[in-house]
Amino acid sequence: MKGKVVLVIGGAGSIGAVSARRFAELGARVALSHRDVPEETAAAAAVLRTLAGEGHAALAADVARTDTLTTLRVEIEQRFGRLDVLVNAAGFTKPVPHADLEALDDELIDRMFAVNWRGQFAAIRSFAPLLKACGDGLIVSISSIAGTNGIGSSIAYCAAKAGIDVMTKSLARVLAPEVRVLAVAPGVVDTGFVPGRGTDFNAKTAATTPLKRIATADDIASAIVACATQLSFATGTTFVVDGGRSL
Repeated sequence: MKGKVVLVIGGAGSIGAVSARRFAELGARVALSHRDVPEETAAAAAVLRTLAGEGHAALAADVARTDTLTTLRVEIEQRFGRLDVLVNAAGFTKPVPHADLEALDDELIDRMFAVNWRGQFAAIRSFAPLLKACGDGLIVSISSIAGTNGIGSSIAYCAAKAGIDVMTKSLARVLAPEVRVLAVAPGVVDTGFVPGRGTDFNAKTAATTPLKRIATADDIASAIVACATQLSFATGTTFVVDGGRSL
């Protein structure tokens, strides 16, 4: 990855942070995006300090606000002059029992789609020209097995992730051959992404997963990096990385 520039949107999160470190170890210059709030700014700065090599940056943007993505694109162009890989790792969820239809109100549905689907598309729309210009661009979005099995933190979350899979196929057609578009679909990952899930939930999930454990952030980051370094003839595909949970 030497000479390449990678943008990890949501680089302050668990999967984003590990992915950023893996790309930096391979010689890439990495830009991390984070929301302009104190806790995420501090988290992104902490990740930045762990990256191997030089020339990295932590930059503010919110995928739910396209104007901030436009500003981010300008900053990437000015700092790096190119973009080779876009990793869509920003996300949001709130657990809502599927049977509780009233709890999944319009405001939460709109927020779920604004961050988990519209935001991913808006990021791709913003950076597609830069990725095309390099001639061998790559987009990797984070999906979920919830998008195919309909089991997840909420019905809206499942639907948004199903949308990521469809978007991956559609954009792979229209952005080829200059840009490849892939997605990685984890099952349960040992992070704090889903509020309220703890060791008991993880242990129960591990017991019912064929490989008898849940994923780590490094498992998912490995798949993301493989998309950039090993799977050069793949596009329009969602790779499931769930230890067999969806079987």
